[in-house]
Amino acid sequence: MPQPKPQNYARKPEEPASRRRFWVILGKLLITGLTLALLYHSVVADAATAAAWRQLLHTALAGAGRGPVLLALALVPVNWGLEAWKWWRLARHLEPVSFRRAFRAVLVGLTLGFVTPNRVGDYAGRIIELKSRRLDALGAVFLGRYCQLVATVVAGSLGLMYFLFRFYLPGYAATKLGVLVAVLLLNAAVLVPLYRSRLLLSLFTAVRPLRRFRRYLAVMPTYPARLLSAVLAGAGLRYAVFCLQFGLLLYAYGARPAVGPALAAIAGTLLLKSLVPSLNALADVGVRELSATHLFGLLGEPVLPVLSASLSLWVINIALPSAAGLLFVLRLRVFRKRQPTAP
Repeated sequence: MPQPKPQNYARKPEEPASRRRFWVILGKLLITGLTLALLYHSVVADAATAAAWRQLLHTALAGAGRGPVLLALALVPVNWGLEAWKWWRLARHLEPVSFRRAFRAVLVGLTLGFVTPNRVGDYAGRIIELKSRRLDALGAVFLGRYCQLVATVVAGSLGLMYFLFRFYLPGYAATKLGVLVAVLLLNAAVLVPLYRSRLLLSLFTAVRPLRRFRRYLAVMPTYPARLLSAVLAGAGLRYAVFCLQFGLLLYAYGARPAVGPALAAIAGTLLLKSLVPSLNALADVGVRELSATHLFGLLGEPVLPVLSASLSLWVINIALPSAAGLLFVLRLRVFRKRQPTAP
């Protein structure tokens, strides 16, 4: 009787460092080329965005709105600095990390997210910058984005409720009460899982297609409520900065809505944009502009100033920082040396 062939349990040799280096360099070049191509398509080749960008530069350099435009530009590092602070607080729960490295990770993630569906590259950019516990870092990134979503949903639902009450449901007291209850339930539904993340993990366990993601979020219950409140406060402050930038650009382009209704329109625009999945950062542009022109149109504002302000907001907050992030992508260390194991 023939004997079974013995199995070979020898470990396969690791991929040569030169080959890995080749693929890393090739990946960086592809990301750089794709990012530059998308930036060109969105800022230069697209007629509407190019016109808004030229008008923004003209307004900033010579127009009466120079002050608001320059202030909006000065708030860009504040905006992304707050996002870096959020990630720094979340990441140092996993390993010691400096704020400088957290800021670099945010810019790398912004650049990678610029060219990926639903900005999933943002996860990769932040995780690569960590030295250990990269699997747990997926849950940390999700937690930071979830905090920003909570701020967007709370403010945006209130903004859309203002438009529903004023323009669509005048005289319908019972319907208004139902909408108010629905908004309160919605806000509770997004806020409770932040502090009771085990409920969210239970949901991921109960729904079969989501079970594979549960292990990536298992780190969430280890974050204390005090830290989550601090990150949520940072998300709210960053949201306020974003709204202020939008308002400054509207003023610079000649739109003069009342402050309260303008804030409701901005909040509603940001919520509608966040609810629609996108193939890449360019897809966000059309959703945001469509929402902004409709809501501000209800307030009697002309389309052109609103469109220009919304496009300019995207250029200064997404396009320019994504281009800056390329400098860090090219210097990124994808593979790190393994620590020697004890005998």
